[in-house]
Amino acid sequence: MSQEFPQATARAHSNIAFIKYWGNIDDQLRLPANPSLSMNLANLYTETTVQWDTTLIRDTLTLNGEVASPKALQRVVTFLDELRQHTGIQGYAKISSVNNFPMGAGIASSASAFAALTLAAVTAAGLSLAERQLTTIARLGSGSASRSIPCGFVEWHTGNIHEDSYAESIAPPEYWEIADVIAIISDEHKAVVSHEGHETAHTSDLQAARVAGAHERLRVCKQAILDRDFGTFAEVVEHDSNLMHAVMMTSKPPLFYWHPATLTVMNCVRQWRQEGLEVCYTLDAGPNAHCICIRSAAEQVSQKLQTLSEVKEVRFSTPGGPAVIVEPTLDP
Repeated sequence: MSQEFPQATARAHSNIAFIKYWGNIDDQLRLPANPSLSMNLANLYTETTVQWDTTLIRDTLTLNGEVASPKALQRVVTFLDELRQHTGIQGYAKISSVNNFPMGAGIASSASAFAALTLAAVTAAGLSLAERQLTTIARLGSGSASRSIPCGFVEWHTGNIHEDSYAESIAPPEYWEIADVIAIISDEHKAVVSHEGHETAHTSDLQAARVAGAHERLRVCKQAILDRDFGTFAEVVEHDSNLMHAVMMTSKPPLFYWHPATLTVMNCVRQWRQEGLEVCYTLDAGPNAHCICIRSAAEQVSQKLQTLSEVKEVRFSTPGGPAVIVEPTLDP
């Protein structure tokens, strides 16, 4: 008779950072150089199933129905080793993970992936951890994954030790009716992934200045969200995004994530806002532009983006909820 081993499936959403995370004070623990603020994306998510199996001799991983590359597997194994150390879980895991959006293209696939992996792994092991502890563990796989554990609008705090760097919700998804209209310019996997870029952020002459102003930008952005003040929100979000990419471009070696079409979209968005449309842009570590707008303007923003020949696809999302345990719904 075959033995049954415990398993669980978790779903976690991608998130888009309004105040960016870039660079660490501790690369191993992924303690961020500055606090950050983000919004979960309801329509973009990862579903991950974890089964702990005492007959396995190593961890295994499939991504979107295919055996993971050695590099992807090693990153997950390294994370699971950390998780085992922090929780006391024994044995190896069989992992299957599926995304409903492009991986490695600057839409925070690692955030949703490691948030889902954390919750599924802990649940499959029969543990029940507080949300704050889940965020600290998810952070060890991908810093921004900490922000995909809580719901809605999320702040990730800095810390000098593991337990103090955690994420928490500042407002539920329904608090503010805004949306993310994503201009997909490229769905190719980027050559330099985010966690590698974080390790070189300190080589930029601009990083210290970016970090020094981050707390004030976060304060302004957080208050704008709580006040539902789109004008103030738009200015600080675009400024913070530009600062992060300036650091990337001046790091050693430099990282150029923008494509020519990225600049086209950014310029158009600023022009549309001058014309009265409540929309702003922000970009993660990739060429795709997140156009944040008032919900009632989303259809108009989408239509305008679709007229740009450089935009391959337009995706839409409202604010999303927390990481949760689910029955599998995505096919590999």
